[in-house]
Amino acid sequence: MTIAPASVRAFAFLHDVRRSRGQSPHVELDVPSSGMSAFDIARTLELPLDLIGGEFLNGMLFDGDVIVRPGDRVAFVPKGTPAFHPAFFGSRQAS
Repeated sequence: MTIAPASVRAFAFLHDVRRSRGQSPHVELDVPSSGMSAFDIARTLELPLDLIGGEFLNGMLFDGDVIVRPGDRVAFVPKGTPAFHPAFFGSRQAS
């Protein structure tokens, strides 16, 4: 199994959580070629799962867990973020 990095970002309140711990809100995280659940990535980064409203995966907005593969870009957005609304980014993708 090949392992390579994916780009991971935390936005808004989740950004602040990472910074308050002295951690970067943007990391390159190794994931297996078969992929890794976005929620597993959030757990690895110790992000509060109950506050995650959705994810952007390679520019697409998802509501729920998605699989992240090497080379992907994923960003976690907290619940209640106004710019997360479909009026700003289009409809959410089913995961």
